[in-house]
Amino acid sequence: MDSDSIHKKTRVNEKIRAREIRVIGSAGAQLGIMSPEAALKLAEEEGLDLVEVAPEANPPVCRIMDFGKYRYQLNKKAQESRKKQKVIVVKEVKFRPKTDEHDYQFKRNNISRFISKENKVKVSVMFRGRENQHREIGQRILERIKAELVDVAIVESGPRLEGPFLYMMMAPKR
Repeated sequence: MDSDSIHKKTRVNEKIRAREIRVIGSAGAQLGIMSPEAALKLAEEEGLDLVEVAPEANPPVCRIMDFGKYRYQLNKKAQESRKKQKVIVVKEVKFRPKTDEHDYQFKRNNISRFISKENKVKVSVMFRGRENQHREIGQRILERIKAELVDVAIVESGPRLEGPFLYMMMAPKR
């Protein structure tokens, strides 16, 4: 949320269009219902701004406050909430029905490493041409992965067929 979007959502000083507004003082006390001009005069006497905080109320609620400080606090709050968000990364590891044992071990170790870093993993087996008649080979590969990583990962969605891919989603154990 940038400062322009905050400024557009909140009406300040002369932008308040209602005939009557409920005014809250800078200390938080209600000053009553009055015209915007009278409220603006009170705000100017204190050297502060008149900010519309609840435009949908009847009558709209305005508060006498320092708008620059209010905007700063909103930005800080938005920054804090972004900081606490955890981004879930989905890594993909692809197998083929003819994947050799060494390559299988290497890819299995990659899956284990991704899961240890708290990432989700999409394990897929891709079929081409005649390989499509042997989907059970792909099933066996996914079952083997699931059995070998049972201590570090859980299967979020079981083996599913989608076009030329057979895939499953794995997530770290909590």
